[in-house]
Amino acid sequence: MKFKPRVLAASLAAIMPYHFALAADEVTPTKLEEVVVSASKVDAQPAFGSSSLGEASLAPMRSSTSDTASLLRDVPGVSLYGAGGVSSLPVIQGLADDRLRIKVDGMDLISACGNHMNPPLSYIDPSSVGSIQVFGGIAPVSVGGDSIGGAIHVNSSEPEFAAVGQGTLTKGQVGAFYRSNGNATGGNVSATIASEKLSMTYSGSTVESGNYKAGGDFKSAGPAAAGRGWLAGDEVGSTMYKSTNQSLGFALRHENHLVELKLGVQDIPYQGYPNQRMDMTGNDSEQINLRYKGKYEWGALEARAYEEKTRHKMQFYNDKLYWYGSNTGAPFPDGLPCVPSAGAAGCAAGMPMDTEGKNTGIAVKADIILSVRDLLRVGGETQRYRLNDWWDPAGKGMWPDTFWNIRNGERDRLALFAEWEAQWKPQWLTQFGVRHETVDMNTGSVQSYSSPNAEVTAFNLRDHKKTDHNLDLTALARYTPDDTQTFEFGYAQKTRSPNLYERYTWSTSGMMMRMINWAGDGNGYVGNLDLTPEVAHTLSATADWHDAAKEQWGLKVTPYYTYVDNYIDAALCTTASCVASNATPGFRYLQFVNQSARLYGMDVSGYMPLAKTSGYGRFTATGMLNYVNGENRTTGDNLYNIMPLNVKLAVVQSLGDWTNTVEAQLVDAKTDVSQVRNEVKTAGYGLLNLRSSYAWKQARFDVGIDNLFNKFYNLPLGGAYVGQGKTMTSTGVAWGIPVPGMGRSIYAGVNVKF
Repeated sequence: MKFKPRVLAASLAAIMPYHFALAADEVTPTKLEEVVVSASKVDAQPAFGSSSLGEASLAPMRSSTSDTASLLRDVPGVSLYGAGGVSSLPVIQGLADDRLRIKVDGMDLISACGNHMNPPLSYIDPSSVGSIQVFGGIAPVSVGGDSIGGAIHVNSSEPEFAAVGQGTLTKGQVGAFYRSNGNATGGNVSATIASEKLSMTYSGSTVESGNYKAGGDFKSAGPAAAGRGWLAGDEVGSTMYKSTNQSLGFALRHENHLVELKLGVQDIPYQGYPNQRMDMTGNDSEQINLRYKGKYEWGALEARAYEEKTRHKMQFYNDKLYWYGSNTGAPFPDGLPCVPSAGAAGCAAGMPMDTEGKNTGIAVKADIILSVRDLLRVGGETQRYRLNDWWDPAGKGMWPDTFWNIRNGERDRLALFAEWEAQWKPQWLTQFGVRHETVDMNTGSVQSYSSPNAEVTAFNLRDHKKTDHNLDLTALARYTPDDTQTFEFGYAQKTRSPNLYERYTWSTSGMMMRMINWAGDGNGYVGNLDLTPEVAHTLSATADWHDAAKEQWGLKVTPYYTYVDNYIDAALCTTASCVASNATPGFRYLQFVNQSARLYGMDVSGYMPLAKTSGYGRFTATGMLNYVNGENRTTGDNLYNIMPLNVKLAVVQSLGDWTNTVEAQLVDAKTDVSQVRNEVKTAGYGLLNLRSSYAWKQARFDVGIDNLFNKFYNLPLGGAYVGQGKTMTSTGVAWGIPVPGMGRSIYAGVNVKF
């Protein structure tokens, strides 16, 4: 399926913004959360370049997904890298993962995994999300640093208190859902008890799913792994998952001041990855998050301190097997195969890989009212991150020593920022910001399974300490000539330092390199001690036309251009072992390198009324179009995982408590692919989805069918399929098969408040 220029022009003329409920969420200006205040409002202006998702937008999506990142699917400019069932990676205007500043309840979470299996948004369940704010390519410096793309802030619901004279407030909710494809089931519960000053809330959620099925056969039917049963031709291996999240929050309110303490735990006993050679066989996280905010005559103050610990494990789960020989052993206690191997007594437990991360941060921000015209935001952040990544010996060349991928890794950030916002006239608002970050990185000595060797010695002799001094600048303006149109435009310089894996992974052994791959392309990667920070220069503008109340119709157009100096891309690894492997077709062995890149594109969204009748209710047309083009300017190659032109068109009917939606999703063929990565092309496709919801008093019911006609398609950003069988050898994995999308799925969910 190919889009022609005339089709694009017609789409631009006819399309209108994303979901109507999302438009309704954006009517309310961005402001500090609700606290009883006697002073004047500090910030009555919407944040620059932001899209907001509130309850009206989030509620219809919760029953259809357990992946919090997928709640962003109707935000212009956002797409998703495929990964595990609760762990996809958001992309904003072609930039993804660590290039975005993603915060969950104000915490700057870091993925503690060489495959980024535990990204920040995987630490909160969709049922716990109260609001989301997405910033496009130009994010104000007060939103965060150490990133070159946009920013995503996901927050759970604000604490609630009893009204004056109410006595004790008690409330809660219970929800459950079922999704047919994968036989996914789950539920959530929350309860609050509060007085006028003190509040306590518990929330918990759980989900479990098997492998999902594509819309048709994409491979031959066969064994998942020795002794592991049979996978049908349409079954997408390694897509099962199970996850449980719990949190307990305490909040104390006094006049204009609020103190909140939140404790959270996560347990993911398994999560398969169809585009990774390993699976997650454990992810345990503990979080402590303390926040203060208050309002004063001079403005507002907010402070936060947090600590998050992650214990992460990777192994081969049910659909994957690293075959050492004949499968003659009994099942291992954790359900993995136990196979005799040469060089080690007894059974080898596959290839165990362990990661431990500790993330501690403090952030302070003050909004200072200088005058009726001027507002000054100042603040600082510090983050201390520690990482250990080790692989215990398991035989068959992986012994007798423990392999240290990263040992005593350190990545510390210290940031200061200032942001001046001025309302020069009712029509003109400007914002200028500057942010400086010092990023200190270091790591200890490493060892291989059979240390010492030449690579270990060479790495350990190098100086590992790196210090980057990064500068961010933003200049933004908003012009509002009247209440039916708004224009925003601006420039930003944003800087990101490499992550620990990009700088410090060291082995060019093929098996070890395949464990460094958050791109999901099946290739292997090695780090580079000589990497320098990425520096992005972005120009962006937004034209927003709408009715005066922003309730009837609207059209928003956002073109953008980004040039990145020292863009961290990939080049062919040049060691002897890499050169030999890269000489044959298939997967590649690559090294992270600094090059330059250019991205440009446009996001279009809109909504308009179609009809309003007494018998059938109100009909609204909504739509969204996204286009991005990315090129490596050093090599002339295409950037990896760039989403092709895509369109969503929907008709929403509202009648009383009923809301019904018919949605068409159209995606162009992906032909501009990364040659150095041997990225696989994908064909264009179209999907039809149906959704219906009924809200009655304290209950809400949601039903829907995704991919109504069970259309087969491949995910443009899904990566390479390595979801089953002998994934750790080049002969055991077929190159050239992309991860297919999900076939027809019928879902239903209910949520009851009390």
